[in-house]
Amino acid sequence: MSTPRNLCSLPGLSVALLVAVVASTGCGSPAPSTSPAASAPAVGNPITGEGLPNPAPNVVRNWGTLPEGRTWGSSAGIDIDPHDGHIWAYERCGAATFGAGAPVTCDTNPVAPIFKFDRHTGAVLANFGAGIMVTPHGLHVDREGNVWVADFAGNEAGTKGHQVHKFSPTGELLMSLGNAGQPGNADGQFNQPNHAVVGPDGSIYVSEGHQGQGMITRAAIAEGLASGATARISKFAPDGTFITSWGGLGVRHGEFRTPHSMAFDSKGRLWVADRGNHRIEIFDQEGTYLESRYMYGRISGLFIKDDMVYAIDSESGPFNHPAWRNGVRIGPLDEDRIVAFIPPFEREDRVYQGTAGEGVAVDADGNVYAAEGPNSIVQAGGAFTKYAVR
Repeated sequence: MSTPRNLCSLPGLSVALLVAVVASTGCGSPAPSTSPAASAPAVGNPITGEGLPNPAPNVVRNWGTLPEGRTWGSSAGIDIDPHDGHIWAYERCGAATFGAGAPVTCDTNPVAPIFKFDRHTGAVLANFGAGIMVTPHGLHVDREGNVWVADFAGNEAGTKGHQVHKFSPTGELLMSLGNAGQPGNADGQFNQPNHAVVGPDGSIYVSEGHQGQGMITRAAIAEGLASGATARISKFAPDGTFITSWGGLGVRHGEFRTPHSMAFDSKGRLWVADRGNHRIEIFDQEGTYLESRYMYGRISGLFIKDDMVYAIDSESGPFNHPAWRNGVRIGPLDEDRIVAFIPPFEREDRVYQGTAGEGVAVDADGNVYAAEGPNSIVQAGGAFTKYAVR
């Protein structure tokens, strides 16, 4: 029995990931025996991560330079600059917790939350966005290098939040979508926006609705719908004109319970991390459902590089997704299969499941970066962790 092509010959497999897979499976080495048991590749467990290779095993805690006088807050957003390969991310202005009513927000502590870091040294290359947001959530960098940040919650005065902001690479505010401080479910309005991404033709896609992940009964979903809670994707023209939206609270395909993160693949398909439903939903650019992935856990963040999917599970716990270990699961674009795993930090109250970040990004060398959320920032020791190839 020969080793399957889909392990040893995946197109676009990074050098680091290929080395890890080869080490795990013995790809390229002559089999010492012709028996199926001896020649078959090792099979890892996608739930626990056991037996799967780790392509970036060197952990750099508390990565990135913190400006003098500041304290790291939690994060969920991180991405790669398309021009120079450096790291864009944010931290929540020193707030370990997040959302409306948090004791510290970027409204009460209006320091600049958005950072650009040198991917080699962690030095700050840019820092901006002060006084504009309340609770930054998802972050995306488009092909022109513009930085998009969703502002998840509103302030007490009702003047900020529930918007998506587009910044130039130098920090100029270029566009804001949604009504400042006014949550709602009308066309072009947002209620807890999670993430914004720009599609291949420049169209803008915004995922919203963070409450659904906690709705675990039909009655809870019905109550959420009655209260105006949302769980949808909205599409806008490049100039910000509303085009359409799809989705709603639920468990059917095309419905969501917290569409937490999005990414486009090389085929122009939109991938949505449907966190509360423990799956990834895949759509065309008009919102037509295409297919799903179920092997990545309770996903908070997505990143697709060289036709490999990196999905980070920060939320699986003993009472909402038993047995599923937190961490970064990695698999081929066109299969629902995990070929590598980056393990989490340990956390006592999550038994053997551990804790990991919410945002994930991968640089040109295969180094993986995690944006640490409220569940993991204490164990991680800072807002960002770098999992280095070497």
